[in-house]
Amino acid sequence: VVKSKSMTSEEIEVNESLEASGSDVWETDLAEFVLQVADEAPSHIVAPAIHKSREEIAELFNAYFEPEKPLETAQELTQFAREYLGEKFVDAEVGMTGANFVTADTGTLALVTSEGNARKCVQATDTHVAVAGVEKIIPRVEDLQPFVELIGRSGTGQDITSYVSLFTPPGDSPTFDVDDELGSGDEREFHLVLIDNGRMEMREDDQLRETLYCIRCSACANSCANFQHVGGHAFGGETYSGGIATGWEAGVHGADSAAEFNDLCTGCSRCVNQCPVNIDIPWINTVVRDRINRGKDGDLDFLVKGLTPDEEPGGVDLQKRLFGNFDTLAKLGSAFAPLSNWVAQAGPARSLMERTLGVDSRRELPEFERESLVEWFKNRGPQVDPEEARRQVALYPDAYTNYVRTERGKAAIRVLEALDVRVDVPSAGESGRAPLSQGMVATAQSNAEDVYDALAPAVAAGHDVVVVEPSDLAMFHREYERLLPEDNYTALKNHSYEILEYVYGLLENGADINALPDGDDMQIAYHSHCQQRTLNLEPYTLAVLEDCGFDVRTSDVECCGMAGSFGYKSEYYELSIDVGETLVDQFTTENTADRTVVASGTSCLEQLDALLTRRPAHPVRLLDT
Repeated sequence: VVKSKSMTSEEIEVNESLEASGSDVWETDLAEFVLQVADEAPSHIVAPAIHKSREEIAELFNAYFEPEKPLETAQELTQFAREYLGEKFVDAEVGMTGANFVTADTGTLALVTSEGNARKCVQATDTHVAVAGVEKIIPRVEDLQPFVELIGRSGTGQDITSYVSLFTPPGDSPTFDVDDELGSGDEREFHLVLIDNGRMEMREDDQLRETLYCIRCSACANSCANFQHVGGHAFGGETYSGGIATGWEAGVHGADSAAEFNDLCTGCSRCVNQCPVNIDIPWINTVVRDRINRGKDGDLDFLVKGLTPDEEPGGVDLQKRLFGNFDTLAKLGSAFAPLSNWVAQAGPARSLMERTLGVDSRRELPEFERESLVEWFKNRGPQVDPEEARRQVALYPDAYTNYVRTERGKAAIRVLEALDVRVDVPSAGESGRAPLSQGMVATAQSNAEDVYDALAPAVAAGHDVVVVEPSDLAMFHREYERLLPEDNYTALKNHSYEILEYVYGLLENGADINALPDGDDMQIAYHSHCQQRTLNLEPYTLAVLEDCGFDVRTSDVECCGMAGSFGYKSEYYELSIDVGETLVDQFTTENTADRTVVASGTSCLEQLDALLTRRPAHPVRLLDT
């Protein structure tokens, strides 16, 4: 049996089954061939052996095949594999392929490959077995074009892959025998095996259904900082790897398989805009995380109910519950500051937190302010007369801005007031971002409802909502669609803005830029938050800073590595630092080493503060007079 690359056949372990029955099975995709010889699993959807170097493959081939002359170069290795597999094609009786797409009208199979081996598996044998998931069926041949274009551009960056083969069985092309004589095409057999293996249940599952839209291009993996650093063996389950793997593994293998790597998805959303079929991969990961939480032992439900500030069952582990209830923790920390800060930073407390909660002792903890932003503003009051105000806004006080980095909230208020905007700061509570990151969906929904209730009067009055923290704005613009009634979500989304986005709008509509400080060519190194990039808000910050006279250099790394609570967790601390070093490298070059470091997100600021000797600042602070 000669096989072309097929993840669905790997999912059902067809090789093992065929070999157990006495068949001689060979993978003919070069990377899959390497892994078959190495007895390893794929680490990437499109490039299965990307984790192996040329030197490692040469050592493997030389040890396994013992060629007369040791293989060394890529050309030698490829030539050897081509000749070796060529003999397997000659001897093969059955060719097995997957199918990228199957058309319902004609039964046409579309096979998209880089090496042409799939068409050889079909043509060189007189029996063709195609294995495909039921989700691969599309209505008509005419519908193939966009899918073929998408898989090439998103998977390998090509307009079209090297080989696109369309087969409409039963074929009638001649068969070949060992004497190079052509046989009758009438002898050909074709078998299409459509696999369910949980897919029809996924189709009926409102939360997992989008997983079935996946065309397996690996764009999500290629845009994921964590995947790029740990690879698919760590960031993957029994068959699938990368961000979308959580949905696949939960659907076809069960939640336990997904649980092994689910927490590696930080919900940064960088994969969202990269997915060619618009799957909300972070949401799928969140939902599966929630189901994993709820599938744990709930014997302590009676003890938890009413005693924790969340809506979760007793099975949620302490670490997730701690980070999911950060707003409550911050409120208590602020109420007892500075004593709470001193106690939390003390050695015994750090050691205890690491042992019981998995909070890494190497990570500096946030220091809470005694006076929250809401309290400060209540004592200070608005400074712009409503009759003379250009606009009126409610500044949303996210947990960090309210209790930890209050200076950026105060700066945002002063900047808005300098541009003749009347500001109010309602007590609105946690947006739901913290519990959502831990898979605590019910708690996040409760938070979302409370936040909407707090901000609804301002929205109803025609005021705008301005948000300092990009991840909370992303909640308003994306996740609230799933957590709030449609009308409430739409109203809040249409009236909420990131702080520098709002300043940009004010300046574009006549506000006096001279009311803001002149940057005087001050050199800035700027890193925008991942959620900010997903919402395409980075350009507003750049435009405002440059219009105000700042000289700005930007980073192009996907993620700072901190990702909210992720960087605090002992099991992920070193990965978080490893990812962050990529950003540090960009901010310590000859052209950036002396620049003032600026970042929009709380996590980015925390990470950069830990890894650089320069203390970073939120960009709104540069505009504060």
